[in-house]
Amino acid sequence: MERIRTTAAGSHIGERVRVQGWLHNLRRLGGISFIILRDGWGTIQAVTEDETALAPLRDANLAVETVLAIEGTVISNSQAPGGLELQSPRLEIITPVPTPPDIPLNKRAVNTALSNLLDHAVVLNRHPARRAVFRLAAGAMLGFRRTLTTLGFTEIQSPKIVASATESGANVFKIDYFGRPAYLAQSPQFYKQIMVGVFERVFEVGPVFRAEPHDTTRHTNEYVSLDVEFGFIRDHFTVMAMLREALAGIWETLAEGYSAELGLLEIALPPIPATIPHIHFSDAQELIYRQHGVDVRGEPDLSPQDERWLGAWAHAEHGSDFLFVTGYPMRKRPFYTHPDPSRPEYSNSFDLLFRGTELVTGGQRLHRYEDYLAALARANLPTEPFQSYLEAFRYGMPPHGGFAIGLERLLMQLTRSDNLRLTTLFPRDLTRLAP
Repeated sequence: MERIRTTAAGSHIGERVRVQGWLHNLRRLGGISFIILRDGWGTIQAVTEDETALAPLRDANLAVETVLAIEGTVISNSQAPGGLELQSPRLEIITPVPTPPDIPLNKRAVNTALSNLLDHAVVLNRHPARRAVFRLAAGAMLGFRRTLTTLGFTEIQSPKIVASATESGANVFKIDYFGRPAYLAQSPQFYKQIMVGVFERVFEVGPVFRAEPHDTTRHTNEYVSLDVEFGFIRDHFTVMAMLREALAGIWETLAEGYSAELGLLEIALPPIPATIPHIHFSDAQELIYRQHGVDVRGEPDLSPQDERWLGAWAHAEHGSDFLFVTGYPMRKRPFYTHPDPSRPEYSNSFDLLFRGTELVTGGQRLHRYEDYLAALARANLPTEPFQSYLEAFRYGMPPHGGFAIGLERLLMQLTRSDNLRLTTLFPRDLTRLAP
């Protein structure tokens, strides 16, 4: 008999089927035994009053997480989880497990400290709620890819071992590349800009590395970046409009294909306005001063508290969980950022706040070769490490721009988790290199 998924059982009512998975739970009430099997998609209940049916489990004294197969007849039962159950089951042990995990997986939530959860993630990520988070991650990547491919973008994969620091900062992981210094890529920024000259519209889904010695709830040292770059833009507002389309596509994919995960995690997708509200950086600082009496004017960046205040303002003023902050000071942006022609001390760049936390950074880039030489000189950076990058601009690049979405932070805000590590499959931070 061919195996079916637990989620497909509803199409086989009255039929004999075979499911395979892990023993999620075994409950006995009086003379009735309830066997809960979990596979990669869901759970299903098998019911029996026949003690001999349990012999494969009972005789070997096997525990939960034993891998097994169950053959049974699918019956509709409104009292059963999911409205279905298997009757007259026959059990077959595939991989016996004699002792249960230290932390139960058959409770509604994983009740353990964060450090313990991460230490034992190889098993605890099996929990349906943990699994749902990472299936949403897969859905977000699928929606991102699907949307951009439809809009004429080409997916690329750029090197993660690079010759120079992308962001021109010190916080890079330096490695020995056959006797030469090299670095783990902080972003695919240089390569995706170069590829605008090849495909015009490109995107990438891949890891990036930041050797920043922070220990906060919203940072890790390796994360998945959803990157976009495209040419022939007017300015950063063209990029902002494209970002809105990418997010709407992600939301559409999650709504269409991941309702079970959204329901399990009790997530309602917040609406994305047709035009996401925006505020200039200088106006945002003025707003914070007026509303909260905190004078942040003249600061080159927004603090997490500033972002929370602005997120609350956007929700109250515009009914939006999303807010663009535009025009960050040039001194806080990388050398390749295009300045605002009317206010050169500010940039044609933006951050997107989602529920009061920075989710996306993006903007318009420089596109003229001579402007790059001048920008590097102002930043006191030598041109030699950037020769390959500069070559693309020497031979003609259109006005272009892009953005990068942090996948784990998107999930953190969407699920209202209080720590990025809860939405990172296997986090890497100051102390964690395993599992």
